[in-house]
Amino acid sequence: MFYAVIMASNSGTRLWPLSQEVRPEQTLQLVEQRTLFQHAVDRLAPLFPPERILVVAGAIHTRALAEQVPQIPTENWIVEPEGRGTAPAVGLAAIHLLRRDPEAVMAILTADHYIRETTAFRTALAGAEQSARQGYLVTLGIRPNQPETGFGYIHQGDWLGAPAGLSVYRLARFVEKPSLEAARLMVGSGEYCWNSGMFIWQVHRILAEIDRQMPELAARLHELEGVIGTADYEPTLAHLWPRIPKQTIDYGVMEGARQAAVIPVEIGWTDVGSWDSPTELLPADSPGNLISGPYIGRDPHHTIAFSHGRLIAALGVEDLVIIDSEDVLLVCTREREQEVRAIVEELRRQGRFLGKHDLPQI
Repeated sequence: MFYAVIMASNSGTRLWPLSQEVRPEQTLQLVEQRTLFQHAVDRLAPLFPPERILVVAGAIHTRALAEQVPQIPTENWIVEPEGRGTAPAVGLAAIHLLRRDPEAVMAILTADHYIRETTAFRTALAGAEQSARQGYLVTLGIRPNQPETGFGYIHQGDWLGAPAGLSVYRLARFVEKPSLEAARLMVGSGEYCWNSGMFIWQVHRILAEIDRQMPELAARLHELEGVIGTADYEPTLAHLWPRIPKQTIDYGVMEGARQAAVIPVEIGWTDVGSWDSPTELLPADSPGNLISGPYIGRDPHHTIAFSHGRLIAALGVEDLVIIDSEDVLLVCTREREQEVRAIVEELRRQGRFLGKHDLPQI
């Protein structure tokens, strides 16, 4: 069977201060009065019925997320005691699925991306399943429409075929976030796509790669697999999980994987990873401003202003991001909004208060 696994263990730094550790990006209502997590579940129907949708989430988020999507069975929630990166999270989901269905194919999907072309998205997943059943570790790449320095890139190698009318290429290499000039060259070549962070593979194939490339993680997963469904599972997980090294699935597995493939797609994808992202999802006014919440202003240009309560008053501002979450006020230039997470990391190092523990409606 084909299963969807939604990764919902975000740290809450990408849309700070509205998103915080206890209310990460996927809990925010940005589009159509639905949270990003609800959209992530909605777009899977009818390809995946609720009983074949699993969610990996942090212990502090699981209850709130489960209330948003009550159709997902309780046994399909896989709880991480704490975030250790995508490689351990994928491995944890894989051992649970292995017990349920040893022949399973799993799609690793995101909870904080927005996808407009949902039919094209499901078509891409169905085509990727065919390649995965041939033994490939498949990732969906996003066809770039402009040079971007905030995304990783994937270099497409030899053409492998066209299941469901989608071109599949051997995955040649990953490229970390490039300079603007390098991004221009890659986009111009037509041989690169953006790394979406979405993957499709057979459960036994990904576990075999973890065994080969990440033996320490594999050993812990084998211990956990042996106690799934028993009273020993939760105490064993609580004991082992904090000792697992943090690692992403890209670095830990995909860069060194045997038989990896990429499918470039056009699905109306937006990575809601910074304060520029809402400008792709919500309408701006004619001077390019995006305003939400109480606001009064004169002559703003190309400015984002979000308030969760207090009035924002602005005069003659340009190229600014102004975010008021009642307890935290963020002001920065749009040019530097990608650096917001550095402020969060500094506050964490200082042990400083990061904000209230409520869920904003924006």
